[in-house]
Amino acid sequence: MKKFRWVLLALVVIALGGGWWFFNSHRGSSSQQVTAPTPKSTIHLVAIGDSLTYGVGDQKNNGGYVGQIKKRLEKHLNNTVKTSNYGVSGDRSDQILKRIKKQKQIRTDLKQADVIVMTVGGNDLLQTLEKELLTNSNTALTKDIDKAGQTYEGKLKQLFSAVRKENASAPIFVFSIYDPVYTYFPKVKAINNSITKWNKLTKATLAGYGPAYFVDINHLLSYGQYTTAASRKKLATQSAAANSESISQSEVIKIMDGKGKNLNKYISTDDNFHPNHAGYRLMTNALYKAMLNHDSFMYQGGN
Repeated sequence: MKKFRWVLLALVVIALGGGWWFFNSHRGSSSQQVTAPTPKSTIHLVAIGDSLTYGVGDQKNNGGYVGQIKKRLEKHLNNTVKTSNYGVSGDRSDQILKRIKKQKQIRTDLKQADVIVMTVGGNDLLQTLEKELLTNSNTALTKDIDKAGQTYEGKLKQLFSAVRKENASAPIFVFSIYDPVYTYFPKVKAINNSITKWNKLTKATLAGYGPAYFVDINHLLSYGQYTTAASRKKLATQSAAANSESISQSEVIKIMDGKGKNLNKYISTDDNFHPNHAGYRLMTNALYKAMLNHDSFMYQGGN
């Protein structure tokens, strides 16, 4: 009986010891799992695109969203963000591609990029809208937009393929396009529908070149300060032009030449087309949010 008690006591001690070892060993592994990642000391951001990447309209000459996202990331990570800005005003998708192929420095920077940001598509669409929008024929416009969209999709594939040829792993963030004259013609469906189609096409094409993320700024910049349905309804009743479902060439020219004022407080009063500094801040906020949701490029061991 005494021998049985000693055996029982030994088993209890072993069991308790094993439990203590199991608890501490797993507690250690658990603490390792929650260790915070280490930010890269330097992040290289390469921006490619059109006038929105160049920063046209930014009255503070801060480089548009490129200058602002640099500061946001550096503040977030307490590190250095190196930016290479290859934005050129007026460039279409095929012209951006041409520059990549011709300029060795762009390709070198793409190879070294931790993250790539692009604006593309606005000038491609504008090329078609300039031909057909002012005819007031929605049927003709829809037909031409669909046809132009097929061409644009092919150009996008070539552009994204060229970028991926230089860098297969860095995440690509691509901004949507927006309607800079929405506040003047909120009921002109031809413009809004064309922009919606273009954005869907860009987003769908981009998905094939991941890791890649579409940053939608359409309503942010198109609607401006008219953020609610009620405020947009009120806007649509303020002028005869707004109540019209068509648009004339003279009205467009008048708006573009109307320097010094704009119904949209996020659009530059220099040309009533590009974002101003506050508009670029909206773009930056949307980009920053997307980057935080896909932040592996910020840390050691990431892409």
